[in-house]
Amino acid sequence: MTAPDRVIVKVPASTANLGPGFDTLGMALELYAYIEMSRAEVTQIELYGNEMQGIPTDKRNLIYKVAQIVFDDAGVSVPELHISMYSDIPLTRGLGSSASAIVGGMVAANALIGNILSKERIFTLATELERHPDNVGASLYGGIIVATWDGETARHIRLEPHADLTTLVAIPEFQLATEKARHVLPASITMGDAVFNVSHSSLLVAAFASGEFEMIRHTMKDRMHQPYRASLIPGMTEILEKATDNGALGVALSGAGPTLIALVDRKHEKEIQLEQFLLETLKHEQITATTMRLAPCTEGAVVLQATQGQSFMDVIKGEM
Repeated sequence: MTAPDRVIVKVPASTANLGPGFDTLGMALELYAYIEMSRAEVTQIELYGNEMQGIPTDKRNLIYKVAQIVFDDAGVSVPELHISMYSDIPLTRGLGSSASAIVGGMVAANALIGNILSKERIFTLATELERHPDNVGASLYGGIIVATWDGETARHIRLEPHADLTTLVAIPEFQLATEKARHVLPASITMGDAVFNVSHSSLLVAAFASGEFEMIRHTMKDRMHQPYRASLIPGMTEILEKATDNGALGVALSGAGPTLIALVDRKHEKEIQLEQFLLETLKHEQITATTMRLAPCTEGAVVLQATQGQSFMDVIKGEM
C-alpha cells in the first residue's frame, strides 16, 4: 500500500467501566478529537481548540511519542513530524481524552507508513500504554467494547449500541487525574464484592446485547471502585442512588471521573427532569457543571479524506 504524504484521523471520546465493568467495559461517544500528521524536516506541533491548555508542543507531546511507538514496532524510522490536533474532548474529566490521543496518534502514524500494523496490533500497543483496554478499545473500534488485557495481548468483542440508546453526561468544571482516582482504591476486595461486580457486569453486557433496557437500572451497580471514589466527587452518591428515579436507564461515574454519565432511552427520556436533577444535585455541593447529550459513536477512529490544498481546520469544519 502506498504511504500518503498527509493523514487526518477523527477519533471519538469514550466512557469506561459503565459501573461494574471496571477496566473491561467501554463505549465510544460522539465527541471528537482530530489529528493531522505528516513527515517533516523538523518536528512541529500545532494545537487548536479550547481543550489544549498545558499540552506540550515539542517531542514530549503524547501524540509524537505514540507515533514513535508505532514506527518502532513496524521497523521504520520517521523521527521528525508535523502534527496538528484539535479536540472537543475535555481533559482529565473521565471522557477518554488521553485514550483518544493515543489511539488517534497510533492510527495516524500507522496510516502514514501504509498501515503496516494490523488494527489488532494497534489495540494491543495502545492498551500496553494505557494499561487497560476499555477506553482505547472504544475509541479504536467504536460502539460498546468488552475487553481483556493479560499483560501481553488485548482482546475484545464489540457490541453495536441499540438505536434508542443515548446518554446525558454531567461534566463538573474541576479536573480529576486518573492517578488520583486510582490512588483511593483498595488493594483488595472481598469475595462477595467480586461476585457482585462479575454478576452485574455480565448482566449489563447481556442487557446491551439483547436490548432489554429495563434490566440496565439493576446492572450498573458497583462495589469495586465507585464507593471509594465518591469522596472525590460530592453529590455523586446521591446521583448514583436517584438518577433512575429521574429518567435514567442507569447511571455511573464515567471512567475515573469526575464526569457522571446517565444512559437514557431516546424514545422515553425525561430530558429536562434528568438534566435538572444532575445539575441541581451538583450545585447543592457547590459544583458547577455542564451537561451534554452524547449518542454512542459506532465508527471508532477513521482516516478522513482531504482534498489537495484543503487545510486541517477546513476538514474539521466539514465534519462538523
